[in-house]
Amino acid sequence: MSLSVSIFGLGYVGSVSAACFASMGHKVIGVDVSRAKVEMMAAGRTPIVEARMSEMVAEAHRAGLLQATSDATAAVLNSEVSFVCVGTPSLKNGKLDLSHIESVTREIAAAIRQKKSPHVFVLRSTVLAGTTETVVLPILEKESGKKCGHDFTLCYNPEFMREGSAVADFLNPPYTILGASDTRHLAPLRELYKNTPGTIYETTIPVAEMVKYFSNIYHALKVGFANEMGTMCKHLGVDAQVVTTIFTSDTKLNISPAYLSPGFAFGGSCLPKDLRAITYKAKELDLKLPLLESLLPSNAEHVDRALEMVLSTGKKRIAQLGLSFKAGTDDLRESPQVQLIKRLMGEGLEVKVWDEDVSLGRLAGANRQYIEEVIPHIGSVLSADLEGVLRTAEVVILGNKSASKDQLARYLRPEHIVIDLIHLDKAKRPEGAKTYQGICW
Repeated sequence: MSLSVSIFGLGYVGSVSAACFASMGHKVIGVDVSRAKVEMMAAGRTPIVEARMSEMVAEAHRAGLLQATSDATAAVLNSEVSFVCVGTPSLKNGKLDLSHIESVTREIAAAIRQKKSPHVFVLRSTVLAGTTETVVLPILEKESGKKCGHDFTLCYNPEFMREGSAVADFLNPPYTILGASDTRHLAPLRELYKNTPGTIYETTIPVAEMVKYFSNIYHALKVGFANEMGTMCKHLGVDAQVVTTIFTSDTKLNISPAYLSPGFAFGGSCLPKDLRAITYKAKELDLKLPLLESLLPSNAEHVDRALEMVLSTGKKRIAQLGLSFKAGTDDLRESPQVQLIKRLMGEGLEVKVWDEDVSLGRLAGANRQYIEEVIPHIGSVLSADLEGVLRTAEVVILGNKSASKDQLARYLRPEHIVIDLIHLDKAKRPEGAKTYQGICW
């Protein structure tokens, strides 16, 4: 089934979206305030330089599937779905400039006021989570005089296109994200994307908005990381290309979902030590590697957040389950859990600790030396009795995964405030406590 679509904004995202939807057999109306762009697309010429666009626009125009106008009202009245693909540039202070979105939204809303049939409004521009529902929706309802969910529907559909390969990215995306407050509102978008390869995710609007930022910021992080590590390789006389080839061949840990689940700070005997070594070497070489240098301070901030979460409860009796930096080991070296306990005790709180893998009597070597130097009085708060640790506690910190769901279910009480630092899977989360907080989710 073909749909009629109007696309507002004929820049890269809008022009490519228009051409691709038309190539799928849908009737598309491109809309822009630029007369030059409108005239080019109306004549069957692409308004942007992009691979495959010239032939796609020309073919869609010949087939009568692609037209363009500067008349927003006519475009809305003659389409079922409107995509907003206008720019969201930065202001001088870094804040997003939403003026283009607000202006187009008013135009579309005024046209919706005149429509007798329901209309679908889809925001495709990159915006921060919450924008669609707190900025766009009020304008739509006010200017149209109609109600979302009844007279029109509102969706968010982020794009994942790169300039230079935008058409290929549109037609073969890594995934398609469809956001709406009610999945029933997504029926027209399901039809539009039904033949698109890859997984289609139907989710809430804020999640759809945030996935775009999560992706882009991670891409920026990867570029910065590769550049800084490559710079270090060059100054040490190491072939960065060979290192990268070997590094990226590991799809179990390196190029994978591993370490990408929000949780507590990293620790252990490797990561902090290796970061200090590489950043110290950079200083010796007079290299500025600000991304790498920021990692340890960022990690320390995460411990600060955990401390603030506990202090904000106003409670004094704290039980922490997990002392080692991860379950299944008794390695306490640079464990952020140890650092948190030390900070909590420094604040005068009554702390008790349980970890089934940690026994001070078994600690040896560098592991024992570390704990004696950092928190020598840990023995006074460490207990092997989980029930006893939880009996008088008001706040329970899940520091690692050493406690099982069955153990937690047996001893947690409704009045316990549970602070989860490890992002337990929902199926493994305790059900006994009414208050359950994650450190960053």
